Amino acid sequence: LQLVESGGGLVQLGGSLTLSCVVSGGPLDDYVITWFRQAPGKEREGISLMIVRENGTYYRDSVRGRFTISRDVAKETFYLQMNSLKPEDTAVYYCAAGPWGVSWQARQYGFWGQGTQVTVST
Repeated sequence: LQLVESGGGLVQLGGSLTLSCVVSGGPLDDYVITWFRQAPGKEREGISLMIVRENGTYYRDSVRGRFTISRDVAKETFYLQMNSLKPEDTAVYYCAAGPWGVSWQARQYGFWGQGTQVTVST
């Protein structure tokens, strides 16, 4: 699989941004697609996950209610809609594909995009 993210940028406190992840190279029914982020000096953190076969979605507490993961099947593109952004959301955001199941552990994921920077200014 190949994953390519886009959509990052600079946004003000309380603003919104939508990230995209185009996935190619194979069927996705047996995968989960997860958005991770990594802030400077911190570990990579899984924040939002979709179990593709079920369209099931999961969120970490830090983003629940503010972020939404979705999918455009025709475009094979996954989105992360981010609202009410805070300075602590500043990070490089990655999408990743891994085997079926809910896991926030980066080591479980074998396919990664290149990352896109999100910076929230005050």
